[in-house]
Amino acid sequence: MPNHTRTIPPLRTLCTAVCLALGLGAATSAQAEDPVRIGAIYIMSGSPSVYGQFAQQGMQLAVDEINESGGILGRDVEFVLEDSQIKADAAIQAARKLVYSEQVHALMGLDSSGVATGVVPVVPELQRPFIITHAATPDVTGKLCNRYTYRLSVNISQNTKAAAEIAEQTGAKRWTTIGPDYAFGHQSWEFFGNYLQELDPEVELMERTAFPRFGNEDFTPFINNVMDAEPDGVLISLWGGDLVNFIRQANNLGFFDQDFEVLMTLGGATEVMSALGTDMPEGIWVGTRYWFAAHDNEVNNAFVSAYMDRYGKPPSYNAQGAYTGIQAYKAAIEKAGSTDPEAITDALSGLTFQAPNGELTFRAGDHQAVVGPTWGQTAALSEDYGVRMLDPMKTFDGDLVTPDVSETGCSL
Repeated sequence: MPNHTRTIPPLRTLCTAVCLALGLGAATSAQAEDPVRIGAIYIMSGSPSVYGQFAQQGMQLAVDEINESGGILGRDVEFVLEDSQIKADAAIQAARKLVYSEQVHALMGLDSSGVATGVVPVVPELQRPFIITHAATPDVTGKLCNRYTYRLSVNISQNTKAAAEIAEQTGAKRWTTIGPDYAFGHQSWEFFGNYLQELDPEVELMERTAFPRFGNEDFTPFINNVMDAEPDGVLISLWGGDLVNFIRQANNLGFFDQDFEVLMTLGGATEVMSALGTDMPEGIWVGTRYWFAAHDNEVNNAFVSAYMDRYGKPPSYNAQGAYTGIQAYKAAIEKAGSTDPEAITDALSGLTFQAPNGELTFRAGDHQAVVGPTWGQTAALSEDYGVRMLDPMKTFDGDLVTPDVSETGCSL
């Protein structure tokens, strides 16, 4: 489902009229007919499609803002959106279509670690820069890293190192997990356990764990299995519709009334929070790659205000990631002074720019952004935003939760 989106803003329309009157119309028209094209691949079908919808809204907001302020190198920007269907083969086919048929200058997107590990090895043959804005497996900027692949969002390593610090502070000693049965769930447990045992060698990582398949509908046996094991703490890495279904069923079974700590690595996603409303338990720790109320800076204040005005709800981390991806390409193309894909790829390496969640830098050594997650405890429901707020809340310093390049397995 290609979705071609292009906006001709009033200022440029006015400029075109004035330039024609001055006899300068030929050059302006040529530029307007040759926009900068960015291809995007997100989940646009099935139960997790709300994540793709947020990403589409973030991209549209960024594109409109850029075009209204003069474009990139004087050219309008537009994006073409394809559905990943949350399948690696479908996403690879979409990427090839965007490059060879749609002639995009650059690529971005990907919502699943499983999809990302399938797509990233194919990226070099496409010879286009690819900014990942959501998928979190460390492998894509680790052992699978390549010249063209970048990531601006928090990865599993960064998020679980922060989670381990919170877990250590709770004093809980026996931990288990419930996570999706693919790379994201298993790597979340592995990295969390390693970081937590570095902080507290007395912590026990229980063998009794639960990994339901992604898209599972009945979580009852997994919930009962964890409660019967009587842990001190539970790390939950379910996400999207799976997490919403899990929480509703867990509420009915009294899961959150048990005497153990609960940490949800992606419970702070507004897609989940808004779907649950007051069904989201109060007082549990949730993580998120971006929280709209956590960053008091000019870029974030303007982004949240514009997003609220247009869509009537706070931006999710996937909306922020997609918005930032477009802005990152603007910064890279202006740095390169060219839309040549190879020049953009080079310009992204080491690039520093202002994003809603602060100053971001793509490390030259592995192309991972140095960025930290936000964690907080769920508090009262906000009538203004329709989600529970986080209080207390902490945004972790990216420098402190990002492993050194030498530890990632990446060799560029």
